[in-house]
Amino acid sequence: MDHKDAVRLKATEKYLLNELDPDQLDQFEEHLFDCTDCALDVRAAAMFVEQSKNVLSDAPAIVPAAVTIPASKGWFAWLRPALAAPAMALLLVVVGYQSLVTVPHLKQALGQPRLLPYTSVNVGTYGDGKVVSTKPGEGFVLLVRIPPDPDYTRYTADLYSPAGKLEWSLAIPAAASQDRWTVEVPGAQREAGSYSLAVHGVTGTGETRDIGRTSFQLQIQN
Repeated sequence: MDHKDAVRLKATEKYLLNELDPDQLDQFEEHLFDCTDCALDVRAAAMFVEQSKNVLSDAPAIVPAAVTIPASKGWFAWLRPALAAPAMALLLVVVGYQSLVTVPHLKQALGQPRLLPYTSVNVGTYGDGKVVSTKPGEGFVLLVRIPPDPDYTRYTADLYSPAGKLEWSLAIPAAASQDRWTVEVPGAQREAGSYSLAVHGVTGTGETRDIGRTSFQLQIQN
């Protein structure tokens, strides 16, 4: 998927609304790592959603008083007290979206964020030569492919250091039509070397089963 295809499909909006089919999802996620504009749009839209939730959750509940409001003429009638607060909240949401998504100076407002380093790994393919390069203390992203299985309601992913020590774990909700997950590993002071990721499946009855492992080389850039 190139940038023109992403714009034509409105991929950013559909990505945030989970409306992309599995093939489009894979193509768009790969495109995100190469296209700064789409990555900024996704981040801005996500910020907009969070800000919208905050604005709407902070809006005070309006309980109409037991009085008769005389009929008003003209379009200013919608500014009655019973409607003013929700209307203002809606206006703030619209203005917030325009400020974060449509204003040409979006990149300056976001401070030119840099995408995290990433690599793709397949569970069950151990030692396949994948490499990810980070700076000291920097996080990274793993695009993890897990063989789909309808028996599992969720997965757990465990990251092991070159010395075999468990460093980090993550619970991942399972989806019947999904076979790849974007896993963001938080930043930490890690040593360079061969890391492994062990994935387990958890059934609806709570039984945990080993699915497989994968590995990758972590390089630290000084």
